[in-house]
Amino acid sequence: MRIARFQDAAGAIRYGTPVDEEHALGLTGDLYAGLQETGEKVAVSKWLAPLTPVNIFGIGLNYRAHAQETGAKIPEHPVLFMKPTTAITDPGAPIVLPASCAHGPEVDYEAELGVVIGRTARDVPEARALEYVLGYTCANDVSARRWQKHGGAGQWVRGKGFDAFCPLGPTLVTTEEVPDPQALEVRCVLNGETMQTGHTSDMIFSIAQLIAYLSQDTTLLPGTLILTGTPPGVGFARTPPVFLADGDKVRIEIESIGALENPVRNAGA
Repeated sequence: MRIARFQDAAGAIRYGTPVDEEHALGLTGDLYAGLQETGEKVAVSKWLAPLTPVNIFGIGLNYRAHAQETGAKIPEHPVLFMKPTTAITDPGAPIVLPASCAHGPEVDYEAELGVVIGRTARDVPEARALEYVLGYTCANDVSARRWQKHGGAGQWVRGKGFDAFCPLGPTLVTTEEVPDPQALEVRCVLNGETMQTGHTSDMIFSIAQLIAYLSQDTTLLPGTLILTGTPPGVGFARTPPVFLADGDKVRIEIESIGALENPVRNAGA
């Protein structure tokens, strides 16, 4: 099932399966307990991120080719950070370049496969980890590189946690449509030019390994979002570097999942 969240003409927030850019087939029920089709075709006034996560875990340096392009060693354990839930932004909504990025361009794109936990998980063995996944979605782990490297005293959260730094969607694709999440192509297209191309088989730590690792003595609630790392081609690793600018359009494409597109705007624009 492909699940979208949207605002209807009356302003109510609903779930549905997209039909076209302006309509969805209504779904009723609970995202985690189960949704059922209503048969109703609903006009969409605004597409929203497919969920509001309860927590957002991010994994850095999880593609071998990305670690190599940055000159980093292959990590022995997952590189973990978190993003605030206020970083979530909707499909088509702007990525806002923070006013505090005042020392020149630094905001970068990162195409990522997002994993949504569907039921409470704690101390989950790797062999059963995918049983706890509700579905997958496209994500952009937007990162302000100077803040990430120098403005957070060695921690990444500040540089990755500004408002609008986690575009998500447009749909959540449930697991029966994605039999193998380690067999997906991931791309980022900036202003029509492909910047990132990778494959989830290049992950250093698989999705099952990440869930098992994150759930050790730690409860992953339904609605937990895991950003699973980005493939090579990020802006700061290019020569010359490529950073996001006002007026840009960023498109994240993931095989079998869909495409997420967002414009870029200066703060206050």
